[in-house]
Formats: sequence, structure tokens, C-alpha cells
Amino acid sequence: MARNIADLFEHAVDAFPDRSAVACAERVVTFAELERDANRLAHHLSGRGIGPGDHVGLYARNSIEAIQTMLAAYKLRAVPINVNYRYVEDELRYLFDNADLVALVHDREFADRVAAVRADAPGLRTVLATEDLATATAGEPAERAFGERSPDDHYVLYTGGTTGQPKGVVWRHEDVWRVLGGGIDFVSGEPLPDEWAQSRAGAQGGGLTRLACAPLIHGAAQWAALPALFGGDLVVLVPKFDPHEVWRAVARHSVRVVTITGDAMARPLIEAYRDGGYDASSLVAISSHAALFSPSVKQEYLDTLPGVVITDAIGSSESGFNGLGMVAAQSAPGGDGPRVNPGPSTVVIDEANRPVRPGEVGRIARGGHVPLGYYKDPVKSASIFVTVDGARYVVPGDYGRLEQDGTLTLLGRGNMCVNTGGEKVFPEEVEGALKSHPDVFDALVIGVPDELLGQRVAAILQPRPDRVVDFDALDAHVRKRIAGYKVPRTMWTVEQVGRSPSGKPDYRWARDHAQRHAPDWRAAPSATAAR
Repeated sequence: MARNIADLFEHAVDAFPDRSAVACAERVVTFAELERDANRLAHHLSGRGIGPGDHVGLYARNSIEAIQTMLAAYKLRAVPINVNYRYVEDELRYLFDNADLVALVHDREFADRVAAVRADAPGLRTVLATEDLATATAGEPAERAFGERSPDDHYVLYTGGTTGQPKGVVWRHEDVWRVLGGGIDFVSGEPLPDEWAQSRAGAQGGGLTRLACAPLIHGAAQWAALPALFGGDLVVLVPKFDPHEVWRAVARHSVRVVTITGDAMARPLIEAYRDGGYDASSLVAISSHAALFSPSVKQEYLDTLPGVVITDAIGSSESGFNGLGMVAAQSAPGGDGPRVNPGPSTVVIDEANRPVRPGEVGRIARGGHVPLGYYKDPVKSASIFVTVDGARYVVPGDYGRLEQDGTLTLLGRGNMCVNTGGEKVFPEEVEGALKSHPDVFDALVIGVPDELLGQRVAAILQPRPDRVVDFDALDAHVRKRIAGYKVPRTMWTVEQVGRSPSGKPDYRWARDHAQRHAPDWRAAPSATAAR
């Protein structure tokens, strides 16, 4: 039993070849058609010397060809590498070198960038445009004809790099399948009995239709799409995130489940739904992954789509799935992050690697199936693993509070924490409070230097269209929701907050903006002194 991503997909092909597999824009392919095209591309790459362990970059927006490329690489026991389509030349040079790419599949719109850096990537010997795949592979065999695979084959996901240089997180196929691909039941925590369980269950049912809003360069989209394919569901993609196009796709394909990444997608989606009069009668669930889904935005969904189940999952590239929450009506308009039921083997530990008590804050750690480490960085790899009660856990840096009822509240990344006068402030909590104000569409919170406090809390705000932020009113609003020392003392407004294509916050952009621009508002000295 290989428990390998390619094998899991092929089991689905064998179980329901004529079922629709992926839809994007106006095109829909069946499992058999996707299998045929992936096999042809795999044979083409193999003919160019690409095989087990080789790294194949994917530099593309969402498309059926992007899914085809990922599957083709896995069939060869090669490793697809996600390349952010926003990267410019210097970032591409770094990634191509760090990831040791030997092949690259890219959208034609990025051809000039690829050409500009290719001379600096001597190991990159094969480059193909997604638009040319059908022509390039037309004469290749459509059959599998590949060797046996292993659960030890590597899956690599490069982090977004919003807090530093991107790093490749390396997983074994079986481990990442267990954690993110449905190999462990998300609700019960029980492992599936074998690698055919998902395709077997999919053959017995009709399959759901799932729409992944995030780009496939992000793990949230990859692990919305892959387990759906393993179980025979139709995966719907939009080439790039457009809230109106998402709702049109929901109606066109009778989508049942939509996956998003936090407020950056949730807020424009719900506002587009209210403005556009779209048919969402097929929708039964919306699930947020990998980014802040604040209480005020959740409440908008509960009010607007009362018959739809809202779920909130937390995790990271390094830890995978940490917890899942079913979102109900909010009892208080606080600024806290997602509150979820911890996943299997998830604990909260203190600085001495001991489990914390209920009500305490600590680092989120997950045991069981964990990654091998960062690609080519043994020192950084060693820093994210600890021993808890004799077992190995991964600790990527997320902090959370263990609640009295056993649930877990995500507070944010420790390296983004603001230390103001000795008090720790997690940006996500403050951002949630700011975005609960009707004038604020989006917000990022950072720490800026302060002679008295070391750091003071600062915020960069994106107002709603045609709104002007009343800073004093916003200050009073936030003080009713979070403690005074957490309230921003300095604020800027911008046309658009910096975020990655998946919606994750770009704190490097925020710090740079704060350094280069005078603030639009400062708290009165008395408020600053009172903290």
C-alpha cells in the first residue's frame, strides 16, 4: 500500500473514470481525461531525463493544466515546487536556486521573467508553457507505465515568504496525506484503514462539487483540491480570485462547498454576494483555512447565509492541520482569532516544552505525522522540532490559548508578536477588532519603535470604498473590544493592504510602509502614557 499522492489519484480514476474531475473557466475534464493528460506530460518529462526526486517548478495561476502538472510530477516520483506568480526576477533567482529546479512549467504571461533569470539557473534544463502542454505531449503514450512509488516520496511546499525568505517544507507523502489529505478523519481523528478508502467511499456516493478560491501556489488550495480528487469530487477553480466570478461559478456548477483563506477572501465574497443577487442555493458549507477569519466577518456570513455551515480550520505549511471549528453565532464582538477543536496530537506547550493548563497561552505543537524539515536548511529544521513527553512534535511558531472547555484559540505567529512595555500583543487579535468597525475593510497590525515602550502597536488600514476613517471613533470602538495596551497608537490608511495571492498578510510590506510614510493619526500623549 503505497499511500502516495499519485496512487491515491489513480485509485479514483479506476473507480469513476467518467466522472467530472476539474472545472476551470469554461472547461471541464473527467477523471479519465485528466489521467490521460497527466500521463502524457509525465512521459514527456521522463523523456527529458526527469525522474524520482527531481524538482519541477509550477509558476502558474489556477488552471486544469496546473493540476495536470502536479499529478504528472507525482507519477514520476518527482516533486512539484510551488512558485508564487507575483515574484519578480530577484525572488525567482533565489527560489529557482534554493529549490534546485530542473524543470519549470509556467503560464506564458510570465515568459519574460523566466527568460531574464534562466541563465542564472544552470540546472533548469526543461521549460514549458502551460498553453503549449497539449501540443508538446500530443504524441506521448496515454497509459500509466510507471514504476512503483513509495510513501516516502517527497512533497514540498514553499512558504509564502511574507516574514522572511521562502523555505521549502519537506513532507513524506504518507505523512502529508494523513494530516491534510484525508488520511486521518478530520472530525473523529481516526486514520483511514487503507489507501483505497477515499475512492471506495466516493464510488458509493455521488461526489460533491468543491470550489477552491485560493491559488494552487498555496497549500490551502492544493489540499482542498487533492483530497477532493481522491474521493471523486468535482474540483472547481477560478483562474484568479474575483468574488463575482466565484459566485458565478457556484451557480454554474451547483457548488456545494467553498474553501477560502480568511478575511481577505471572505469579506469581498460576502459583499459581492449581497450586491450581485447570486444563486447560492446549492451551497451547504464554507470553510476557511490558513488565515484569519475574524468574528465580525463570520457574523456577516451567519446573518447573510443562515443555512450554510461555516467551518474554520487552522494550520501551517510546517504543521499541517491543527484544529477545526464549527462557527456559530458570536456571543461577543471580541477580536480573538479562530477558536477550534484541536486536531489529533495537537497540544499547547510553554517555553520549557510542557503542556500548558487551561486558560494559559503557549506555542501550538503537533505530533504524530510531521514534516521532515526545511529543504537544505538543517539548522532551521532543528529549530522547529521539540520533544514533549518523549515524543517528537513540530512547533512552527504559532501561539494559542487553551480554553477551559478544551478548545483552542489561535492568537498568531510569535515572531509577529508586538512587545509593548513588556506586554505581548498578537496582531491577529487587534486586526479582528479593527475590522469589526464599519469604516474598515482590511487591516494589518505591526510593532514600531517607541522610546518609552520599546515597541508600540501600529495599524495600516484599508477603508471601505467611499468611507473616511474617523480615527478617534475607531479608537473608542476598539477599546471596547480589547485591552487598552493592545490598541494601536499610530495608524496609516492605504488604498489596499499588502497581502499574498492567497490572502495571507504581508508584514514586511507593512513595516516598509510605516518606515517610509508619516502616520495619518497618533494617539494623544495621555492615551499613550496610560497604555
